[in-house]
Amino acid sequence: MSNLALHAAAADRLAASLPVPGLAVTGAVAPAVAAPHAALAVSASFVGALTADFALALASTDFVAEAGGGPEAQTTAVLRPAFERAAEALEGGVLSELLEGDATALFVDPATAVYEISDGLAPFGWFAVRVHEGVAAPSDQSDSSFVARLGRIHDVEMALTVEIGRTRMSIRDALAMEPGRVIELDRSAGAPVDVLLNGRKIALGEVVVVDQDYGVRITRILDVAEAPR
Repeated sequence: MSNLALHAAAADRLAASLPVPGLAVTGAVAPAVAAPHAALAVSASFVGALTADFALALASTDFVAEAGGGPEAQTTAVLRPAFERAAEALEGGVLSELLEGDATALFVDPATAVYEISDGLAPFGWFAVRVHEGVAAPSDQSDSSFVARLGRIHDVEMALTVEIGRTRMSIRDALAMEPGRVIELDRSAGAPVDVLLNGRKIALGEVVVVDQDYGVRITRILDVAEAPR
């Protein structure tokens, strides 16, 4: 698949996974269109059989609080599932942490493709994607190249989270919480907990106590087909 096709596929996947209904890629645009918004973009890099850089410049962040469940929601956490979906267009690799900052250099790079995402009435944002040239290795060299690239990020720290359950509530109920209130979660007692790596579920486990600290014993590693996207 050509880089141009990969750019378009990544943009379409991201737009379809954003936490706002009705969004779609309306087409490629000149970098100058998005440049005024690039100073506060959300960006990430991808390393695998292919390497790439992503950035999303937003017209507004008003959607973040609602999509993230409250005013404390972080833009990077809300957007991560969409970035992961975009990265799936490249197949086989690791997406870095999402960062907020100036991504102007990526947007104005001649090798970058910039796509406008809109609800049909107004722009939601502009997605910049740059797949690096000459990174795909043929046949048996592909595996060794992939392993070598992963070796570069072996020491990168990632957030591992253990989740015992979730629930949804209105803002009214959240504001009415008081000490002593019990919140019912969507999981029965004794059910395995979820183990998440950078927000992606990778395993199931059970909570244990180790030297008066909580720990988790891994009971099952999920394969790619089982792990939710």
